[in-house]
Amino acid sequence: MTRQDSSTLSTQPDTSGQVPGITAEPSLSRTIRPRVSAPPYLLGLLAVYLIAVCTPFGQRAENAVLKGSSARPALIYDWSGAAYKSSALPPLGDTALPTLVAGVAVIVAVTLLRRCWWQGCAAIGVAVVTFGGTEVLKQILPRPDLIHAPVWFTEGSLPSGHVAIAAGLALGAILVASPRIRPHVTAVGMLWLAVSAAAVQAIHHHRPSDVLGATLLACACYSLAERLLPPATAPGITQRPRALPAIALVLPAAGALVAGARSDSATQSLVYAAAAFLCAVLLWYTAGGPAHTARRIRPTLG
Repeated sequence: MTRQDSSTLSTQPDTSGQVPGITAEPSLSRTIRPRVSAPPYLLGLLAVYLIAVCTPFGQRAENAVLKGSSARPALIYDWSGAAYKSSALPPLGDTALPTLVAGVAVIVAVTLLRRCWWQGCAAIGVAVVTFGGTEVLKQILPRPDLIHAPVWFTEGSLPSGHVAIAAGLALGAILVASPRIRPHVTAVGMLWLAVSAAAVQAIHHHRPSDVLGATLLACACYSLAERLLPPATAPGITQRPRALPAIALVLPAAGALVAGARSDSATQSLVYAAAAFLCAVLLWYTAGGPAHTARRIRPTLG
């Protein structure tokens, strides 16, 4: 090769967009995990119903953590709506339907602001169908009296409508949130769900199976909505601060312990808190778990 040829080659621009000696790699490293579809969540709901409601063992276990019909020993009693002339924390007590309406209105406002029409419709559907589904299931899922329990233990209450509102609105908000703030919305939704699920158990309005059933139904609705969204609008992998996963799990755990605490039984308090925290973990796994995170990596030298 002549000197002129080598000079000509050296002056030609590099159109490959790569720096010599460096191997190009994607700027984002995806954490790949198979998405859980709606059927497994629905099967989980069915399993909870069959084990907790349709077996003598399940009924005895749940009745054992409901001993003592009074709601007063609950630490959150004054904020549960059960106390006379008390102000209930949404969505507890009589604030359930107003909370649902207000939450849907917020989702609509965010949809209009961000112009995310598909996500907005899916979010509203998740919130409304979750709550409507709980009301339907309460009517069609019988609670047989297998152990001759007192009459106040035989009323059907699965799934919990109050928990369904919290879970449905939280997952709906995640759908319409921007990728930048979606992890934070997930963390707040987990805390709200954990407190709500623990509170309705502590005041003996619902059993652990009720709150788990409502959360599984909400997760099923979210998974179905996410799969039905066009690929370009479905929630993708987003970045989040490294400390957020720990905070997102610690706060619901603390909230569940406080909201589920009763002064008359430490065992009941721990059971309620554990069931509520499991609800928060289900929400995190469905909408904010490893499949929705990403980390930056640097190019490597070739």
